[in-house]
Amino acid sequence: MAAPNIVNVTTITGKTAVQAVGTSATAIVTNNSGSGKVLKVNFLMLANTDGAANVDATVDLYRGSTAYKLAHTILVPADSSFDVLSAPLYLEEGDALRLTASAAGDLDAVCSYEEIS
Repeated sequence: MAAPNIVNVTTITGKTAVQAVGTSATAIVTNNSGSGKVLKVNFLMLANTDGAANVDATVDLYRGSTAYKLAHTILVPADSSFDVLSAPLYLEEGDALRLTASAAGDLDAVCSYEEIS
């Protein structure tokens, strides 16, 4: 099934996903193939919870078998945060928004999005 025409939607559900970011690319939000939905990602914040060490962060849009980088090894200083998105991002069916950190346990992510069907 194709993603819905967002002019003629029947349901918009606000959601928030959270994740401790590890050293392997892991999806914080996934729009499964055949879902009949489109996901509108409005906010993605990364916070370095380590009081002393900087962390590199990578964010990608994973489509098919290809990772398209939104942010690549961006430095997130100790005790600071990084706002990844400057505008909303739509995830089509089969897309995933994935996160990777240079050190496990030092980076938290919060993602706010709308599930549209």
